[in-house]
Amino acid sequence: MGDEKLVQLDVLGVRRQAPSDQVVVLLLDLDGHRLLPIVVGVAEGSSIAAAQSGISAPRPMTHDLLVSVVKASGRSVVQAEVVSLVDGVFHAVLVLDNGVRVDSRASDAIAVAVRTGSPVLCVPAVLEEAGLEVEQREPETEVQEFRAFLDTVSADDFGSEGDDPQSRPPS
Repeated sequence: MGDEKLVQLDVLGVRRQAPSDQVVVLLLDLDGHRLLPIVVGVAEGSSIAAAQSGISAPRPMTHDLLVSVVKASGRSVVQAEVVSLVDGVFHAVLVLDNGVRVDSRASDAIAVAVRTGSPVLCVPAVLEEAGLEVEQREPETEVQEFRAFLDTVSADDFGSEGDDPQSRPPS
């Protein structure tokens, strides 16, 4: 992997992609404003979403079990790394506190990282190849656009649901 600096990603969440009904984990590079979508299985997507929501099953699920095994062995997960993209498949590793690197599917590494509060990092080359640019807007621009909207809108534009301004009696 060399000396390249890994990029930290924020796990935004899990989405179901229509019309193909694929499950996608969305990761965001906060520095470069790039989105990294990773297609995952339904079970893995559900596991990631449940962990993000703080939902725990009555009995340990596979990723919970893995986290428990790591802890029981006296180790902890330091980070998850998305390290390559081969034929459209993302490869990852889990890095333990003793430096051991455990080969992993990206979905499993993300699921474990979310459960342990560990960062998810990515090799820059993978982000360059598969990342999507996110439009970045300056807060001042958004405020100006909102003010312009407020200058053109009136209270009549916000009639209640089913309230047709044309059918109102004159005031």
